[in-house]
Amino acid sequence: TISTTEQDGKYMMSNNYEYSKTLLNYCLENKIDFLYASSASVYGSGKAGFVEKREAEYPLNVYGFSKFAFDNYVRRILPQAKSQVLGLRYFNVYGPQENHKGRMASVAFHLFHQLQETGKMRLFEGSAHFRRDFIHVADTVKINLHFYESKTSGIFNAGTGKARSFEEIATTLQSLHGSGEIESIPFPEDLRGKYQEFTEAGLENLREAGYSKDFMSLEEGVRQYYELLSATDGRYI
Repeated sequence: TISTTEQDGKYMMSNNYEYSKTLLNYCLENKIDFLYASSASVYGSGKAGFVEKREAEYPLNVYGFSKFAFDNYVRRILPQAKSQVLGLRYFNVYGPQENHKGRMASVAFHLFHQLQETGKMRLFEGSAHFRRDFIHVADTVKINLHFYESKTSGIFNAGTGKARSFEEIATTLQSLHGSGEIESIPFPEDLRGKYQEFTEAGLENLREAGYSKDFMSLEEGVRQYYELLSATDGRYI
């Protein structure tokens, strides 16, 4: 897993841009469908909204720039593509089977383990006002299956269209657990100016592409995840 806070630009562009181009070009040459993970990080602060167009894309860090660069490469080749090329801009995904991700696992995953181990959950100062579009992994699977079946090409947001705060995840876990404190920790200096304080997916293009299912609420998603984490540490098997 490549860290979204990686600072080495050459490493990031080699692994997230050049390597992705190699895979894409192989698929194009052999008429193999290519479905890849883009990221909501391409939108940066979101000052121009969260819609899939160049005018809204202002990444704040190296990771976001690498995704932005590859998305624009895809846009250039799409008119000539003879097989499906699909990029999904994942927002804040959480849910089962993320144990291998280490620091890159979801906030829900980390807060659950902090709560179990210490009785406290640590959040950055200001987390009541930091709001992200949290989407359960089960919903991202449904989106993938929709496009796998429809064979539509393009770049689409994969979010719920509803921003919720980090604090709301903590209070939901607190309620499920029956106890637990929320502790504020200083905001890291190295993230200032590179941190998305707000994300909320625009869903118009996703809906126009035929995806009509409702999304799991944050409360229901965290409840299901809490139960699985308690039973199997978040694993299906």
